[in-house]
Amino acid sequence: MPRPPRLPLGAITAFREVAERQNLREAAEVLHLTHSAVSQQIRGLEGQLGFALFDRRGRRLILNASGQALLRSVQSALAQLDEGVQAAAVAASGGEQRLRVTVLPSFANRWLLPRIGRWRERHPDLPLEIDASIRAVDLVREGFHAAVRQGKGPWPGLESERLFDLPPIIVVGSPEAARRLAGAQPEALAREPLLGEPDLWRDWFAAAGVNLPVRTVAVFNDAGLMLQAAEQGLGLTLSREILAADALVDARLVRLSPVAITHPDAQPYHFVFPPALRAWGPLVSLREWMRDELDRSYRALARLNEGARSTARGRTRARART
Repeated sequence: MPRPPRLPLGAITAFREVAERQNLREAAEVLHLTHSAVSQQIRGLEGQLGFALFDRRGRRLILNASGQALLRSVQSALAQLDEGVQAAAVAASGGEQRLRVTVLPSFANRWLLPRIGRWRERHPDLPLEIDASIRAVDLVREGFHAAVRQGKGPWPGLESERLFDLPPIIVVGSPEAARRLAGAQPEALAREPLLGEPDLWRDWFAAAGVNLPVRTVAVFNDAGLMLQAAEQGLGLTLSREILAADALVDARLVRLSPVAITHPDAQPYHFVFPPALRAWGPLVSLREWMRDELDRSYRALARLNEGARSTARGRTRARART
């Protein structure tokens, strides 16, 4: 059986970009080539293989069955090559390599950044570079070492470790709101300015046994901003407990009810990284540090919640005596 032709790497890279986008112009922009240069690479590749990879419909390119089969292999092979280059760069840079991590803005703002000081204490010679983005960054292509993502996984070409499951969603407000609402029934919260999605509030009130119309005064696309608004006394909000943890422990926010719910679309948080970096020392250190910090957060929340339950039991006994 004759050996299949060796394919030029440049043409394979061009094929991947065109196949994933099915648009020559977009692929050319990514590759920093002209439209005609990319078109010539694709035609040259098809000529070398002896069969078409795309069906051409006017100006559109539609990946055919042969192209789909090649794309699966090309994606895997180029991912391995990208990982190898990244691992080589890590080895060549020694201890000067920055750890590049991409995380959701709310997680960066409310949980990760307040802990960077303790990271520097533990690893003074290992700087972090943090990208806060809602975009699903391609770690290997864009040179990132790890990500914190929400989802069920798996993520193709990446390994993942679950950081924590679905955190409970609780209602929080400023200390002033807590004093004003001390001892109030859940329906009293509906008369307060509410922040966030009305549907989530309706779910929370239903869990609290209250059926009332719900209106909110503001909706945010970032949980960190919504918590900041609550801290400033602009209203009550629902938040994942882990994102509000520091503000609760520091008494910048107060949990206003023991009722908690889970978001119907909520998904667990994962630590995601290229397989080639699994045993890389800095990445191992980051994974261990994040787990230590999460344990620390949960212990602090447990103490806080136990204190709140003890206070509530004391008030119940006091009312029973009167």
